[in-house]
Amino acid sequence: MFTPIETSIGALLLHQATSVLLFQNGTVLGASGYMRRLFSTPTRGTLAFFVGMAASILPLKLFLPELVTVYPPVPSTLQAALVTVGVGALVGWGTKVSKGCTSGHMLCGLSRLSTWSAVAVATFFPVAIITHHLAHPTLLTEVCASDLPCYTPTYPSRATTISLVILAAATMLACQAFPLIIAKATATEDKTSPDSLTSQASQLSAGLEFGLGLHVTQMASPSKVLGFLSFPNFEVWDPSMALVILFGILPSIIEIQMRGLSKPPLFKERFELPKKTIKDVDWKFVLGAAVFGIGWGLTGTCPGPAVLRTFAQPSWGLLWMSGFWLGGQAVGEGEAPALKDVCR
Repeated sequence: MFTPIETSIGALLLHQATSVLLFQNGTVLGASGYMRRLFSTPTRGTLAFFVGMAASILPLKLFLPELVTVYPPVPSTLQAALVTVGVGALVGWGTKVSKGCTSGHMLCGLSRLSTWSAVAVATFFPVAIITHHLAHPTLLTEVCASDLPCYTPTYPSRATTISLVILAAATMLACQAFPLIIAKATATEDKTSPDSLTSQASQLSAGLEFGLGLHVTQMASPSKVLGFLSFPNFEVWDPSMALVILFGILPSIIEIQMRGLSKPPLFKERFELPKKTIKDVDWKFVLGAAVFGIGWGLTGTCPGPAVLRTFAQPSWGLLWMSGFWLGGQAVGEGEAPALKDVCR
């Protein structure tokens, strides 16, 4: 069902996560890119990001257990396991060729008004919707199982709302302040080093907010995402994800326009942002975005939520992540993008 309160607050956490990385570390928050760096050239900063994501479940379990993501059962047959690997491979191949997924292209790319990312989003979103309609003709999901239309708003209790607002506000303040505190405590450290404690603190903070935002919006739930992909069948369409776009991207657009990107970030000498434009779009890029859309539309899982599910269901994660890695390996080294040109 439509969850305007939880989704809006969670989307602000997603915005804050991208903002921390952008204005402190000068980089984009791309889940697929982080995963590939973890597999190929892991750094302390990369590990810190995933530690933050793993830790995001703790405050929910302590204070808001009703918002903890509920996942489908782990595949119990060989066929289901192979499908999980195959879907992971589609997402892995597609995101590597198109150089991004929902976090890098949608949350980060659209926030910077990137026409390059806009093409990717305009490709994988409709492809995911079409795939979901073809693969699941009834369009029924667990979040839309009642007799009421799925667009019917449901609201948390007053106590839950207050707790959620306090938790989100405290998290955002702490994650903004934590890297600054570390920077002061390590005044003699080279803050521009990728492995500096300050950089690690920024990435830990971003990972924590990103993971918490995915849980709170329920975008970590495959059925919630598939409910949105049921558009335009309004009886079973859950419009919650539209609020992720509104409150996760619009604040970032406003912040970037107000602060600008001419001054260097706090802890880097310069921004390391994708420089691609619509002129750089080719058929391989569009194909990659479409293949990612197919993988996303089949199960409602993209790289960021896949990381969270891996923490909750390691056996599922082993299957999906293996497929993701294999899919990326299928892209020739000559086709792999340089890090400075990637929005993943």
